[in-house]
Amino acid sequence: MSPTRSRERRTPVRARRALTSAGALALLAMTATACSGEAARLGMPEPISDQAERILQLWQGSWIAAFAVGGVVWGLILWAVLFHRKRSDDLPPQVRYNLPIEMLYTAVPFVIIAVLFYFTARDQSYIEKTSDDNVAAVIDVYGFQWSWQFDYKESLAKDAPTVASVVGVPVDPNAASKPQVMIPAGQKVRFRLHSNDVIHSFWVPALLYKKDMIPGYVNEFEITAKKTGLYEGRCAELCGVDHSRMLFQLKVVTPEEYQKFIAESKAAGGTQ
Repeated sequence: MSPTRSRERRTPVRARRALTSAGALALLAMTATACSGEAARLGMPEPISDQAERILQLWQGSWIAAFAVGGVVWGLILWAVLFHRKRSDDLPPQVRYNLPIEMLYTAVPFVIIAVLFYFTARDQSYIEKTSDDNVAAVIDVYGFQWSWQFDYKESLAKDAPTVASVVGVPVDPNAASKPQVMIPAGQKVRFRLHSNDVIHSFWVPALLYKKDMIPGYVNEFEITAKKTGLYEGRCAELCGVDHSRMLFQLKVVTPEEYQKFIAESKAAGGTQ
């Protein structure tokens, strides 16, 4: 047997070993990365509400699907490169088409899109769902150039009186004092979003969610926060020259602390 033919037989074996080793290393790297909480969230902040948990699951599922598709594509590329590379100057056999394979790579993308669409529509319906009762707090949020106003209502009725109001003023991005909106943990809260001038966007990164505030239209959403704490918020729409100054904070407290805040606001006349 000639040395050339011997090398040709050994090369596929080495290629298989290299491919197996690369796959094992990739799996090890992904497993090690998944052990970290931050890495497992794939760049997302830690969610603080039931709705944010659902958004995170959709985000992670989309990445898993992307990794799976990418793994198959790269595997096929490496397989073609390693096992079907040019070995001589002879022209490879020419074929007109392969109908089963063409049907496969036409149908598979549609299946992937349909699956992603189903889960996206399902989770969007859950996140955007609002209820007519069992709401612990109703807060009207007004965005204006360049700050926020938070009005706490007694009920969902449009003419419900305001029991507390927090009006912010434009602040330095590095300032410690920002307008705060307070909500109770473990209870459903309805936000109603208004704009007095241009389009703004209500965004708390820890909610993994933002929603536009459009002049003349009221946007609504509900959350059920699970973790107490103080979380940063801001306008996520480029609304003008001092857009960066539209900062606020979301304060999640116990239901008892929230009721105390409402009672004290009523006693003080409703404005803070």
